[in-house]
Amino acid sequence: MNKPAIVIASAAILAASAWAGHTQDTSMSFFITSQGPGDGANLGGLAGADRQCRILAEAAGVTGKTWRAYLSTSTVNARDRIGNGPWFNAKGIMIADTLDALHGDGNKISKQTGLNEKGEQVNGRGDQPNRHDILTGSDPNGIAVAARTCGDWTNNGDGSAFVGHHDRRGLRDDAPSKSWNSSHPSRGCSQRALRSSGGDGLLYCFVRN
Repeated sequence: MNKPAIVIASAAILAASAWAGHTQDTSMSFFITSQGPGDGANLGGLAGADRQCRILAEAAGVTGKTWRAYLSTSTVNARDRIGNGPWFNAKGIMIADTLDALHGDGNKISKQTGLNEKGEQVNGRGDQPNRHDILTGSDPNGIAVAARTCGDWTNNGDGSAFVGHHDRRGLRDDAPSKSWNSSHPSRGCSQRALRSSGGDGLLYCFVRN
């Protein structure tokens, strides 16, 4: 092999190595919690909700990542908590590649892809029990809905929280019923109230990247 060929071959090897070093990480960076803390919408505030995400992720073997619950409060918007994407479910399927895609047509959350941390489907409309109401406190753009956060996730009594439908199904064939993050307010903040409308105090968890 002459010198120019050697130089070209070396450059090709270096380029291939650089490309391999930038291979996209498709490990789990999004999931729906398999369970909530068990006290209705009293999650212990944002810190408690984030902790629930981390505990479940680590129990599933995913460590070393910064998890954030997709929740708005009176002073914080859910979209501002989770970074810029991309995000992948437990099966390596991309949920959205950017923040704008997550809140637009690029969103891929569905019953088939909105998996829990174990890679399992979460019950939706038509299943028993229905658990498709996911707590968000947000409008379709991930902005806080005033007074719909159960006391900023510290209340398990009166009030309500805005929820989304991970299975994109509801009582009507309209945009709110099909919204993953902003479908309707809950009937209350207790565990019983959340369950009465098809929820169970579940959360969306994202890696802040």
